[in-house]
Amino acid sequence: MPTSDTPMSPAARAIGDGRTSLGIELGSTRIKLCLVGEHPGDVLAVGSHEWENRFEDRTWTYSLDDVWSGLQAAYADLVADTRRRHDLEPQSFGAIGVSAMMHGYLAFDDAGELLVPFRTWRNTSTGRASAELTERFGLNIPLRWSIAHLHQAVLDAESHVPELDFVTTLAGYVHWRLTGRKAIGVGDASGMFPIDPATNDYDGRLLAVYDDLVAERAPGLRVAELLPEVLVAGQEAGRLTDAGAALLDPSGALQGGAPLCPPEGDAGTGMVATNAVAPRTGNVSAGTSIFAMVVLERPLEHVHHELDLVTTPAGDPVAMVHCNNGASELAAWAGVFSRFAELTGARSDGDAVFEALFFEALEGEADAGGVIAYNHLAGEPIAGLDEGRPLIVRSPDSRLTLANLMRAQLYGVYGTLALGMRVLAGEGVELDRMYAHGGIFRTAGVAQRLLAGALDAPVAVGETASEGGAWGIAVLASYLTAPAGTGLVDYLRDEVFADAGFSTIDPDPADVAGFAAYLDRYRSGLAIEVAAVSSL
Repeated sequence: MPTSDTPMSPAARAIGDGRTSLGIELGSTRIKLCLVGEHPGDVLAVGSHEWENRFEDRTWTYSLDDVWSGLQAAYADLVADTRRRHDLEPQSFGAIGVSAMMHGYLAFDDAGELLVPFRTWRNTSTGRASAELTERFGLNIPLRWSIAHLHQAVLDAESHVPELDFVTTLAGYVHWRLTGRKAIGVGDASGMFPIDPATNDYDGRLLAVYDDLVAERAPGLRVAELLPEVLVAGQEAGRLTDAGAALLDPSGALQGGAPLCPPEGDAGTGMVATNAVAPRTGNVSAGTSIFAMVVLERPLEHVHHELDLVTTPAGDPVAMVHCNNGASELAAWAGVFSRFAELTGARSDGDAVFEALFFEALEGEADAGGVIAYNHLAGEPIAGLDEGRPLIVRSPDSRLTLANLMRAQLYGVYGTLALGMRVLAGEGVELDRMYAHGGIFRTAGVAQRLLAGALDAPVAVGETASEGGAWGIAVLASYLTAPAGTGLVDYLRDEVFADAGFSTIDPDPADVAGFAAYLDRYRSGLAIEVAAVSSL
């Protein structure tokens, strides 16, 4: 603690009085915590821990032991950062929020024991279930949705199905362990089972359709009894228990009692972090996966396998283009060039390598000189791939230069996303602006400019772009204290982003034409990907 004769800053007083909000996000490669002040735009401290999914028995998974050891490490890092910046350690918070990767399948019995390893969003083994549910429900049920995983387990007559008591997402699981309450935010819930926009709850008609569908295969299964309670942004979703506090902070310094907002998925927190929750706005979140969220003014006319129908954290309808593969392959190539730099004696840190390669990409030809990059490390449903095979493809007359290679790699991050966004444009959906966030946007003006060209729409990046979903869920936690009747759109506009700075880049016509040519080759070359999956 600061000495008695040292004046405390407003930030330190807020931390000492427990008037802060803590955001927790479990991302694909990093667990991150973000502490904000009474004004949620003020980031007071951060903490993080690197982790990786595992591919075990042909399933992408994380162990629950890694969840808690990672959370404890990230929390300890946050405490250390708070001590460095403010000369004190937090002992309580005004509010807490939990966010994590959407979708997937965490299944528990009535004793709270995990029945099968966590099946993440990255798995594409639910094809039969997805197809059958899409036909019966009359709307697209993606492979990664929780109900698709559950139904595939039913179709496969997995032994754990009769023991099921509770099914949830990763954010819902962590929230449950911290509060004892089986609740979930409506945005995350919309990746578990279809939501009725009139009630902001699971669609009652489709719940009955599903129970009837599995009546013979799984007698007694009632899907509504397995799913967590649905809440919308601004509703309290429980309080941190003493046991939950000890899970986060084994030192015992953290006190229980803080209210928690509804747990949300990374899609919802990305929308909040970019102020993209109003109709005609959208956002792109780029990390291990990449996805776009567009808030709809009206329902879509047709069912498209490229588009998910989900919601904002407030329950407004959203069309989502979700791609399983994002910037991981790009990062791998950056690692190759970083090692080359080391061998020549020109050591550079990671950010410097990315910056040099990104700016080199701007020197490339608008269509990447005929070079095509496929970033498919995992299966990609939009591209029709059950498994991934990252590839660099070019014709003999292509021009392989570093600039073209790096432009192709950045275009490759956006390739499958652009296929889905073309479908959305075909529905007549219009955007005033697309907001972007994620680590690849830290290098100012490069990934942002090329995304504007890929989408043929203005792209804005805010000052909090690299903080991402951990900050977004901290904002949702802060929203618990908003005056009654304040809508989320108004809260973000007037309280959070009123003075926020955004850098906006309009699409360059040359980039638009160049990416369109690239995408034509990319689409045609997907046959190479299919062949690679079948032979490698």
